[in-house]
Amino acid sequence: MKKVNWQTIYREPRTTISNKTHYKYPYLLKGLKIIRRNQVWAMDITYIPMEKGFMYLTAIIDLHSRYVIHWSLSNTMSAEWCTEVLKQAIELHGKPEIFNTDQGSQFTSEVFIKELKSNEIKISMDGKGRALDNIFIERLWRSVKYENVYLNVYENGLSLWKGLNDYFSFYNNERLHQSLEYKTPKDVYQLAA
Repeated sequence: MKKVNWQTIYREPRTTISNKTHYKYPYLLKGLKIIRRNQVWAMDITYIPMEKGFMYLTAIIDLHSRYVIHWSLSNTMSAEWCTEVLKQAIELHGKPEIFNTDQGSQFTSEVFIKELKSNEIKISMDGKGRALDNIFIERLWRSVKYENVYLNVYENGLSLWKGLNDYFSFYNNERLHQSLEYKTPKDVYQLAA
């Protein structure tokens, strides 16, 4: 099968749907040295399958420490949901200097941009078709799915929330990261104060 490149073809939900009428902000992270916590946060949305149906997961991470600042589950991908997650993250951890997202309609929406501007946060957006611009959160999604979601068949939203809550606690507080010199995200986040 590998030699002839046979593969299963299936439709995956698209989580980045651009609204052509919304303004797209430039990518501010190219060449930027990220040297402290709350310098740059990144946010993205991914699709999480369950035994019956699916949910959407969004998370905000601190790029310096890879610390998951805040996360949430929803059955819809609304701009209001993303804005509420952002507000809660700011309440818990203060605000970043720069906030990076893709060009999805939730992140280019008026309500989301207004929240960033009212907190005087610089807005950065990945280039179109540039998955590597948001590589840190894409790497988080890979870890979440391969270390948790694909190993557990969650029956419903409640069991998924409990499983992810345990996983993010493990990820932040116990999981050692090679790129962090084998420290945990929590250790690096707290030391970078």
